[in-house]
Amino acid sequence: MMKYTRNAASALLVVTLAACSSAPVHFHTLIPPAAVASATVAPFAIDVQAVGVPPQVDQPSMVLRSGSSSVSVLDGERWASPLGDEIRSALAADLSSRLGTHDIHGLPRAKDAKVVRVQVDVRRFDSELGGSATLEAAWSVRTDDQSANCASRVVEPAGGSYDSLVDAHQQALAQLADQIAAASRSVANGQSAVCH
Repeated sequence: MMKYTRNAASALLVVTLAACSSAPVHFHTLIPPAAVASATVAPFAIDVQAVGVPPQVDQPSMVLRSGSSSVSVLDGERWASPLGDEIRSALAADLSSRLGTHDIHGLPRAKDAKVVRVQVDVRRFDSELGGSATLEAAWSVRTDDQSANCASRVVEPAGGSYDSLVDAHQQALAQLADQIAAASRSVANGQSAVCH
C-alpha cells in the first residue's frame, strides 16, 4: 500500500510540474545581419535619435493584427529589446552600412564635426501573419544648415511564420533606410532633399 501511495505521489508531482511549465519564449530582433559597408565613405556622421512607436505595439510581446479590428498579443513571441530601440538600432545599422559612416548617438563629438540628425516617428507598425508587414513613419534629417521633413509608407509581404514576418519588417526598415540615406546625402551637401 505504501509503495502504491509513493508511486501515485511521484506521478502526481510529475504531472503538476509539467502543467506548471510554460511554452518556450522566442525572441526576435529587427537588427539586420552585419552587411558590407558602402565603398563610399560619407564625410559626415549620423545621429539617429530615439524612435517613437504607437502605444498599441510598444510592448515586449509581438502584436499581430487580424481582420479590421482584432489584435493578438503573443506572449511567446517577443522583441529582444523595446520595439523603439529595435527600430532605432536597425535603422542605425542600415544607414551606417549604406552611407559608409557611423551612428554617434549619445557619444561626444568635435565642435566642427558634420552630423546629420535623423528623427523617426513610427505612426503604424502592423504585423499580419501570412499577410504583410506595414510600416508608416514621419521622419526628418537635419544639419545645422539644411533639413528635410518626409513621410513614408512601406508594405512588405510576410510569410506564415513569425521569422518570415520579422524578416518582412527588416525589409520594410531597409527600404525606409534607403529613403533616409538619400535625403541625408542631400542635406549634408546643402541641397534640398526630395522625399520618395
